[in-house]
Amino acid sequence: MATNQYHLEIENLTKTFSRRIVFKNINYKYEKNGIYGISGFNGAGKSTLVKTIANIITPTRGVVAHINDNSLIPNDELHNYIGFLSPYIVFYEEFTAMENIFHFAKIRNVELDIDYVRSLFMQLGIEDRKNDQLKTYSSGMKQRFKLVFALAHHPKLVILDEPTSNLDEKGKESFYQIIREVSKNSIILIASNESTDLALCSSILHLEEYKK
Repeated sequence: MATNQYHLEIENLTKTFSRRIVFKNINYKYEKNGIYGISGFNGAGKSTLVKTIANIITPTRGVVAHINDNSLIPNDELHNYIGFLSPYIVFYEEFTAMENIFHFAKIRNVELDIDYVRSLFMQLGIEDRKNDQLKTYSSGMKQRFKLVFALAHHPKLVILDEPTSNLDEKGKESFYQIIREVSKNSIILIASNESTDLALCSSILHLEEYKK
């Protein structure tokens, strides 16, 4: 397995909304490249947890530390290290797929490996549609595009929230093949209840265990 200078540490992580406990006192370390799962019933807090890990929302208590080369990564630089796929990410429908990739890379000031981006389009079977407007994409094509977007800058941490929704079996297999390859050099977190998604994972954090 490739050496990974990046790792993630979660310490006593707790999130509550009013009096409702979403999760409580999660302690977990991700120190090696690979694929790891987060499972829980619908509404258990999977999306809340991955948003907290990605610094999109603030925890009630606890710490999420992103560390690279033994140094804590500042919150305003996390976008350079994280790739995120989720149902709630919104793109510009009037832009082409490639225009969206370039636009957000410029906003986030991240470098793109264009050859790699094109290879992802090809592996996912949408290479011939990369210059079409996103509004012409089917739901399955948009899901594939989201993976391209998440991986375009070679992130050290890839967070996949319900990653294979809207995909047929062929689409899932292409998806899984890419994820397995990327996991050789990155930490991948999959938040899902799909058995085929979780089957990829070497370990699984069960949110039901962090409710009390």
